[in-house]
Amino acid sequence: MVRIGVTGHRVLAELDKIEAGVQEALRRIESAFPGEPLTVISSLAEGADRIVARQVIDREDSRLIAPLPLAAADYLNDFKSQESQAEFHRLLQSADSVEVMPSTATRNEAYEAAGNYVLNNSDVLITIWDGEHSQGQGGTGDIVTRARQRALPLAWVHAGNRKAGSHIPTSLGDEQGRVSFENF
Repeated sequence: MVRIGVTGHRVLAELDKIEAGVQEALRRIESAFPGEPLTVISSLAEGADRIVARQVIDREDSRLIAPLPLAAADYLNDFKSQESQAEFHRLLQSADSVEVMPSTATRNEAYEAAGNYVLNNSDVLITIWDGEHSQGQGGTGDIVTRARQRALPLAWVHAGNRKAGSHIPTSLGDEQGRVSFENF
């Protein structure tokens, strides 16, 4: 079974382009690991985590491992809309395994611990990312840097992030949804 880790942005624009990029990434992973069932390792945050999780668990014989940065009831507070909370519950119920990270001093440390769990338990990483430095501790840029240091196979779906300090998504224009592969 090939274990696919997920890291990426929460606030995304042009979801159709990103979802097409994830499909391309998954096809490439399936061709690199022929006949292997897929396990997605996703913290089920809004955006990248859920996009990849949904697409993987739709495949036959797939599994979902959900490393949560916080206890589910606390983590749920990070998802403001009822629709987002309901989707989190649906995905969590479909998980084959849920791993709650040990308690930390701050939320940022908890998110970093979950990101490290994803990285440490993956055979390949899908990132939905703008290629920039992280906006916070343990963010996407940090996880990708560590994956590159380990020469972990990486499928990078290019995607704009949010404007710093806001929930306004950005686009990379023609690059939005393009996929790059490293170490395949």
